[in-house]
This record gives sequence, C-alpha cells and structure tokens, in this order.
Amino acid sequence: MNAPILWYFADPMCSWCWGFSPVIETLRDAYRDRMKIALVLGGLRPGETTPMTAAGRDDILHHWHQVQARTGQPFRFEGALPDGFVYDTEPACRAVVTVGGLNPALIFDMFKAIQAAFYAEGRDVTEPGVLAALAATLGVDAQAFLDAFDSDVARTRTQAHFRQARQAGVRGFPALILQQGTQLHPISNGCQALDTVRAAIDTGLAG
Repeated sequence: MNAPILWYFADPMCSWCWGFSPVIETLRDAYRDRMKIALVLGGLRPGETTPMTAAGRDDILHHWHQVQARTGQPFRFEGALPDGFVYDTEPACRAVVTVGGLNPALIFDMFKAIQAAFYAEGRDVTEPGVLAALAATLGVDAQAFLDAFDSDVARTRTQAHFRQARQAGVRGFPALILQQGTQLHPISNGCQALDTVRAAIDTGLAG
C-alpha cells in the first residue's frame, strides 16, 4: 500500500498560514518517515486586480496583529500594504509552483521564504523580481526562475493547485487532509495548536 499523504493546503500570502509555519515545520520533521507531506497552493486571492482600500488594509492588519499575538510570528507593520498595493496571491503561489518544478525538494523552502519576506520584511512578493531574488537565495538561477515563472506551464500548474483545493472542499487556509489509499480524513482547519494537530494525525494514521 502507498504511504499516507498529508496534504497541506495553504497560501504564502495567508497570515494564518504564516502563523502555522512553525507547526507545519515540526510536523514535517516528526512524520517524515511515516508519511509524505505535500503542499497544495490554495489561492487565497488569485487574480485580484483592484488596489486595496484603506478599510481593507485595516481589516487585514487586524488579522496580522491577531496572528502575531496568538503565535508569536514576526511581522513588520510599518509601511505594510502601501497605497496602491494589489493583494493578488497568484504570483506568489506560482513562484512556489515554479521552484517546485525546477527543484521539488525546495517547494517548502520557497513557500517559507516568500512568507518571511512578505510578513517579516515587508517586501512586495507580487513582484517577479522579488520572487526571483528569493529563489536565488535557495540556489535557483534567477533567470531560469523568471523564464519558468512566466511560462504557460507554470500558470497551468498553479491553476491545477487551486482546483485541487476547491475539489477537496477546502474553503480556508491553512488546512490539512490525510489521505490513506482512497480515503480522505480531515485533520485540521485554521491555525491549530501543534498538540491538537498531532493528536488528529495520530488518530487518522491509527485508523
């Protein structure tokens, strides 16, 4: 029988996913010999074209403060989400998919690099140049990244990730679903504590 798969549905520009980052990293270490953990880019706000309003900015920053208070993850609030910022999460998701296509071992590293750049450093991770620079820090050639990032292949693969999330019934991020054979077991929705998630995984694996 194939090894179990823990599907991790997330978006690099989802603040609760940033809050959940230490949990998923711990799970990847703790369960690496028992199951595969696979990342699915969920698409929080893909294709957004309208600049953020002041009210929208305040609402998102409110969530950021909640995430920081609950998880202790670092945020840079000064200058965050500047005037004119378009909160389109498709480029960041596509960047993760692109790096995964060039080097599958780096998909989680790229995801985390984008999260840290956006939340802790205040960088604009909707910009291809910023994303290429982040890929380069992982050893990926920046031009090779940009060429692949701008391809129809990368766009199609990214849309396939979004479809997989919708078909799995995922409506919010982060979310975890355990697959054993053809059986799917919901593990967690939202930013849950490590002990809670581990107990659900262990129950699912035992079943």
